[in-house]
Amino acid sequence: MWGWFGGGGSQARKDAPKKAILSLRAQLDMLQKREKHLENQMAEQDAIARKHVSTNKTAARTALKRKKAHEHSLEQTSNQITMLENQIYSIESANINQETLNAMKSAGKAMKDIHGNLTIDKVDNIMEDLSDQKALADEIGNAIATGPQAGEPIDEGELEDELGALEQEALDNQLLKTGTVPVLPSGPNAESKFFDDPANRKESFLENRLSSRESEADFVPVKALNQPQQEEEDEEEELRKLQKEMAM
Repeated sequence: MWGWFGGGGSQARKDAPKKAILSLRAQLDMLQKREKHLENQMAEQDAIARKHVSTNKTAARTALKRKKAHEHSLEQTSNQITMLENQIYSIESANINQETLNAMKSAGKAMKDIHGNLTIDKVDNIMEDLSDQKALADEIGNAIATGPQAGEPIDEGELEDELGALEQEALDNQLLKTGTVPVLPSGPNAESKFFDDPANRKESFLENRLSSRESEADFVPVKALNQPQQEEEDEEEELRKLQKEMAM
């Protein structure tokens, strides 16, 4: 009953290529079998003609006539096979093209349904909103990472002064650990000869540096006051040895 309203006709049109291809393939199979049979008949008549070519020319001539008839039928059959193969190929190509077009049509309809009322302006608005939200998220992240700044801002100049004082104090402590204070030798040109030695010039510089430091600020390093008594005695003994060596 569905066919009365056109539903069955649509399905019949869809199945028509498949039925045509099946019918053509069945006919092609039959022709291929006939082709094989004719080839066998031609081979058989050719063998009979060869057998009687010397003893019975009439039988040989009859066999050749039959071979020619089979050959003519074989030629017609081969042409029919070629035509059927071309028809099958054409129907298959047309059916594939139709199916491809139907698939593309369905894809176009699906894309239209997906897009719906979506327009370029709406897309631009969405992208602008996303950009604003990303910028807001970056600002929030930076604010959280930075944190609140407690107290007054730090004076960089005061930091530099304090750093310089620490460096000077470290240098003074290093000067205190350099050892004994040299004694100048006696005699003419002794002072000039003494300062010709690089080691004596360094010791003299350290001695002057300590003397000026103590006279300017009455600075007494805590580390020097806390040195053991044995270390002071060792230094005095080393100083006396150095004085004797210079006197010689």
